[in-house]
Amino acid sequence: MTHRKKNIEPLMTSLPEHPETLSPENNWRTWLLAMLVCAAAALAMVAPFHGRGNASGHDFQFHAASWLDAAEQWKEGVFFPRWAQWANWGFGEPRFVFYPPLSWMLGAALGLTVGWNAAAVAFLFVTQTLAGLCMFALARRTIPLRAALFAGAVYAVNPYAQLVVYLRSDFAELLSAAMLPLVLLFAGDLAEAEEAKAMRRGIALFALPFAWIWLSNAPAGVLASYCTAVLFAGMALAQRSLWPLVRGGLGFALGFGLCAFYLLPAAYEQRWVNIMQALSSGLRPAQNFLYTTIPDHEHNLFNWIASSTAVGMIVLAGLAGIAAHRREEAEEHKRLWRKMMLLTAASTLLMFHFAAPLWSILPKLRFVQFPWRCMLLLAVPFAWFAAASVARRRFGWIGAAALIGVLIAAGSFFVQHAWWDKEDIPVLRAAIARGEGYEGTDEYDPLGDDHTDLPEHAPRVKLLPADAVSKTEPRAQVQVERWTAEEKVFEVNSREPVRAALRVLIYPAWRATVNGSVIQPERAEDSMQMILPLAAGEHRVHVRWTRTPDQSLGAWLTGVSVLFAAALYLRTIPR
Repeated sequence: MTHRKKNIEPLMTSLPEHPETLSPENNWRTWLLAMLVCAAAALAMVAPFHGRGNASGHDFQFHAASWLDAAEQWKEGVFFPRWAQWANWGFGEPRFVFYPPLSWMLGAALGLTVGWNAAAVAFLFVTQTLAGLCMFALARRTIPLRAALFAGAVYAVNPYAQLVVYLRSDFAELLSAAMLPLVLLFAGDLAEAEEAKAMRRGIALFALPFAWIWLSNAPAGVLASYCTAVLFAGMALAQRSLWPLVRGGLGFALGFGLCAFYLLPAAYEQRWVNIMQALSSGLRPAQNFLYTTIPDHEHNLFNWIASSTAVGMIVLAGLAGIAAHRREEAEEHKRLWRKMMLLTAASTLLMFHFAAPLWSILPKLRFVQFPWRCMLLLAVPFAWFAAASVARRRFGWIGAAALIGVLIAAGSFFVQHAWWDKEDIPVLRAAIARGEGYEGTDEYDPLGDDHTDLPEHAPRVKLLPADAVSKTEPRAQVQVERWTAEEKVFEVNSREPVRAALRVLIYPAWRATVNGSVIQPERAEDSMQMILPLAAGEHRVHVRWTRTPDQSLGAWLTGVSVLFAAALYLRTIPR
């Protein structure tokens, strides 16, 4: 009887700290508490938006325009847009082929649900609450409940997230960062899975958040791929076995399969656009290492802010990591501590100029553009070390209070240096309503085009003389029957041959027919504007967006991967 009592007492004292050992009802309450804590942290993040408008950072216009364009196409019945019809002043661009879909679909849905003036704040609230919950899921495995809640709150408002929210407005990157803790959590489970059932479950659970990141932000997907590959390699070395690499490879394959409907077209169709403009001056890794300067004052000022933020996070994560190391901790805690140290070291290494060869050698890493973007990875160990270092310490609240002070100070700095604007979205909405559109993107401009030369106020269809030298206006009539993002239908009645110049850029997915017969479009002399030669007479012209073979193959691969992932997971459920 005495022996039993000694075993029960430690369990009873640990129950308040580890609610996962309690009943399902208490576990549900724990997650509700975590949601409230993380939502409170996210609310604190967006509180400065009240009365100021939106923090109009570097990418705000791009994301807001994408949300509005996607929402307009939903109204037209196009559920999954590919062509941004209002980009380039209405000439369009294949933005939605190349930019991952989750962020612009969420932004469009929120705009239509809560109103466009509140869309950005709602987006940030959702992403940062989700980020905190995912961090809580990772932390609760190894540290007490109160510390895990603290980790979730810290991750939701970490300095890099604040930098992105207030100065960069990269909504897609925030959405991808929200899922990163789950990728690391399930990567560890998958690497350590030994039984077949655990491996099947691990592959399915890892693939889902991994695909989420790629479907949110491509640079984040590249970083997540490399950091998890490093973790799998580290686990293989620790176990002296190749199995962690094999299991990790299977997880990668399923994850890429789940997002093949986006990744395959985005990779294949790069040959059709000016994709290398993504690495134009100011956007190259060599120009964005910590404290690097170039002949651009605004670039240097922002790089100094980002670099100082990175150094602060590196120092704090290092100090907290040392404080979090305790020999008496459980083996799972020690393993996660080692993984976090490895992630801290790798993300820190990549931000300094001596890592330049890696940015040139490793495939696609240069498209991450900004080495300080590795703070995306650093934010996870930053939050976990901070929480683990204050857990179960008599004066841990002092460290927690100090970190909260640092976060508040960083937030105050970013809020003061943000560009606040209440008119960004209303101006964009008005421009679309007037049929004017918005400025396009360099890297998504069809190959051979310079979108800066396109006129801002062009008619949908302009009839030109059949002879390019002639200046005489052709005597003809045009009647537009339908003009949507993916379909243009109009009729031309002319007594002489003419050329119809459409407010559309040539792209291989467009298919043009005249009176039912396929016709090969011509291009303008100074742009890729679509021009259709028409003989004299009456013509019904139909230009529509078609699904290219790469898009069909990508959709097919995703469908197969979804079925495979479901089968893997369902086989792990007890019957």
